[in-house]
Amino acid sequence: MVKRLFFFEKWMDEAGPNRAKSNPNIDLVRMDQSDSEDQIWQALAEAHGYQLRPSTETKRRFWPDRSFLGRCPNLLAVSSAGAGYDMVDVEACNEAGVLVVNQSGSNAESVAQHVIGMILALAKQIIQSNQAIRGEARDWTRWNYCGHELTNRTIGIVGFGNIGRRLARLTKVFSMTVMAYDPYITDADFKMYGVKQILNLRDLFSESDIISVNCPLTAETHGMIGEELYSCMKPSSLFITTARGFIHDEHALVKAISEGRIAGAGCDVFTEEPPPYDHPLLKFENVIVSPHIAGVTSDANYNMATFAADQWGDIFAGKKPERLKNPEVWDHYCARYNKIFGEKPCVG
Repeated sequence: MVKRLFFFEKWMDEAGPNRAKSNPNIDLVRMDQSDSEDQIWQALAEAHGYQLRPSTETKRRFWPDRSFLGRCPNLLAVSSAGAGYDMVDVEACNEAGVLVVNQSGSNAESVAQHVIGMILALAKQIIQSNQAIRGEARDWTRWNYCGHELTNRTIGIVGFGNIGRRLARLTKVFSMTVMAYDPYITDADFKMYGVKQILNLRDLFSESDIISVNCPLTAETHGMIGEELYSCMKPSSLFITTARGFIHDEHALVKAISEGRIAGAGCDVFTEEPPPYDHPLLKFENVIVSPHIAGVTSDANYNMATFAADQWGDIFAGKKPERLKNPEVWDHYCARYNKIFGEKPCVG
């Protein structure tokens, strides 16, 4: 039986749908979010899989929540565009017997390199000196833009998954000391990467010269970083986030920078994306920003799309997907898979 895979507009790279098309077991169903609502919901009601677009490019009513799932009786799995899947109501998926998969690791290199770029730009005052030399005023000298090396500095990584681990490797090039906080990672993992495990965020923030946030947005991490942690940081330290908005308190960050409690920040993510032009963080010269593009490279886009296509091939072949985020739903899912296709998944 052919399995229907629904998606809106496009994947992160055309290599994804092209690879999925080559699979004789997959019937790709493409629609635009501007199409007739009736036609969209009819197609979704018949779909067995739903390949997501990024949350910022998906209308809220098409996010996989309890209401959405109630209108998709044949849906067996949803797949995020990249590593993040905070637009998916995992609890509702568990109740409905729907798998949730992501493309973790597909953009780790791109995001880690973006972090390094932001750190270097801030440490060497590259943005400030670029703006100064382009302006009319010449009431400055090069000594106004004295930077510092990363050599022998300490970076504290919040979240030691694929991105955090790759970042740890890259920072070793600068002979940096690497510390990390992640309560879900084993001691052996920290030792394997030569990283010092820190057991609480206060110690990580107080001992680091640079903080990089690389954890997912969950109920636990929502609002995790605020004034209390910023107050622990050294006045010379930098704060970098390429994770998700809502993990850090933007108003508290504004306050920390305006009061000179930290030396600067690099933000790729915001609670509202893109942020309004008058967002208070944008008025600081020692804050550099980007519009959630740390993982947006041609390389990462290709990886995300092909990872997704390969994973759909496994799902529709009855295999347990490699990047399953809710393994507790497996038995419920298998029963639904058998009911819909008349065959049991081949592993589990």
